[in-house]
Amino acid sequence: MYNFLKVSTENAVCTLTISAPKSLNALNSNILKELGDFIDHIDESIRVLIITGDGEKSFVAGADISEMQNLNAEEGETFGRLGAQVFRKIEVLGIPVIAAVNGFALGGGCELAMACDIRICSENAKFGQPEVGLGIIPGFSGTYRLAKLVGMGYAKEMIYTGKAIRADEALRIGLVNAVYPQAELLGAANKMAAKICAMAPIAIKYAKECINAEYDLAADDAIAYENKVFGKCFATNDQKEGMTAFLTKREAQFKNN
Repeated sequence: MYNFLKVSTENAVCTLTISAPKSLNALNSNILKELGDFIDHIDESIRVLIITGDGEKSFVAGADISEMQNLNAEEGETFGRLGAQVFRKIEVLGIPVIAAVNGFALGGGCELAMACDIRICSENAKFGQPEVGLGIIPGFSGTYRLAKLVGMGYAKEMIYTGKAIRADEALRIGLVNAVYPQAELLGAANKMAAKICAMAPIAIKYAKECINAEYDLAADDAIAYENKVFGKCFATNDQKEGMTAFLTKREAQFKNN
């Protein structure tokens, strides 16, 4: 169905692999459109999505420079909007998304990883926003998300200097949650996904909704929003099941309703 995406699903966990190995999985318009289409039509049975890159060298090496080279201002804005809209779809998707970063995550690759809920990486991973060295700025919401994740000062340093950082530094500044040997990365992602799948799906969806919605709210508004969504949980059968199972000392059997 897709030319640049590989999809495999097991136990309600879907692994989506971006596959353009000749360009180290660099993002062009076609790949972005396929990615957007996949997110739009993701199967409702999927509980967790893992996004990774094909091969051991690169998650996504960036946006396709050969496509961007001759764009005019209007075309550049259109290309940036396409990437930003696709990544926003990932950010607000009603299930958790784990980025399993296996190598280079530069430019658009770093921005894709940041649109995911959780980032884990291999020991050979490198992250960066090197766009200023090409005469442009991050165009897929990188200036927004990087500052939110690692703080204004460090985001400005990374973007202004275009420097790439290694996995250990990405862990230190909070850009990734954990670092694994290359051979263990997907196994770790699947293990995390399995833990998520054991929880109440509606509660996970509501938690993600709250965190995303509260991103830019004032404290009082964020707390009020959480209170409202917390209340909604009590209208679900999963809440009844989860608390009954806890009190009767048995495993909960959540049914996503």
